[in-house]
Amino acid sequence: MSSLGTWLALDAFPLIAILALHAGAAQVSLIAAAGGAAGALLAVPLGPWMEFRGKRRLMIRADLVRFLTLLTVPVAYAAGLLTYAHLLGVAVVVALADIVFVGASGAHLKALVPKSHLMEANGRFETVMWTSTAVGPPAGGALIGILGPVVTVALNAASFLLSALGIRAIAAPEPAPPTRRTGVSRRAEIAEGWRTIVADPGLRVLFANTVLVSGLIMATAPPLTFLMLHDLGLTPLQYGLAFGVPCLGGVLGSRISRPLVRRFGQRAMLLAFGVARVPWLVGLAFTGAGPAGMALIMLVEFGLITCMGVFNPVYATYRLERIADGKVARVLTAWTITSRTTTAALTALWGVLAGLAGARTAITIGAVLLVATAAILPWRTPSHDTVPVLTASPAN
Repeated sequence: MSSLGTWLALDAFPLIAILALHAGAAQVSLIAAAGGAAGALLAVPLGPWMEFRGKRRLMIRADLVRFLTLLTVPVAYAAGLLTYAHLLGVAVVVALADIVFVGASGAHLKALVPKSHLMEANGRFETVMWTSTAVGPPAGGALIGILGPVVTVALNAASFLLSALGIRAIAAPEPAPPTRRTGVSRRAEIAEGWRTIVADPGLRVLFANTVLVSGLIMATAPPLTFLMLHDLGLTPLQYGLAFGVPCLGGVLGSRISRPLVRRFGQRAMLLAFGVARVPWLVGLAFTGAGPAGMALIMLVEFGLITCMGVFNPVYATYRLERIADGKVARVLTAWTITSRTTTAALTALWGVLAGLAGARTAITIGAVLLVATAAILPWRTPSHDTVPVLTASPAN
């Protein structure tokens, strides 16, 4: 439910900023940058706090915070009181709650699902996410065109309430959280997530790669939004279709990821699709107006998203397998904080770049740098794969 709501409201805040508050390219980028950075900084001490508490309750509370916070946007808009500062404040609170949910849900998943089924579980989550992404943006774009720019925010808020109810309905008992060790300083507990990442060669390299890839993709998203809506003159519905339809590639990728891992091994697929997902954005440098330009955007996004659909479940499973029990929440929180902070910094930088050199130039520079991240993958890390099972049956 929350996945569908989130993607229904794809780039809702940038769209509100552009269409309702008449913000420029730099201001559009600042919403994502400021919200992500402030939320990540506030989340720094939360890793240990989450590690030693029940994860299901934390997930429900994070959902309720997001529900109540997002609900203030349509209320303020209806009253004529919505401001740019209000959007920034909501973005900060939602970003903080997102980090809590990610850390708690990852630890909860590993405790609930046997190791032999982690890849299948992550693949199904990926399928749900890309299915929601395929449906959400076109529907959201249509709703914005008919009912205005804040309707998807209200629906997104409602989705978090439904998510909380769904999590509360889980029948399986939750394992007890790990016990906090005595004599360990608060600072050491906070730093444990980053220390665990740095100490593991595979996690360390993959951490650097995924943080940079995510940051560059997200940093180019606001300039691309501005280019499509402002420079190319696409309608919100066309904008939603341009991103929604290619997400069917994510569904395809997530469905074939497990059979590929069974046949060729986890490491081979991690490296192959770690490389395959990065060259696609170069095509956005050649985007023009009209149907041909929109078709090129959809082709580029389809290729990128298909490769990500394969890579993401493999990467998520690899990461969970290498993190020791009792450290999962702290490692995932540290990972998310670093990723969000880096994304915020790059988004702010690309917003300035777009304001100075134009949205197309900013997108092109980001695409070229994204290609270079292929060098930062665990090429030399010893493999811990089991021997691929060539006769294994395909995933359900």
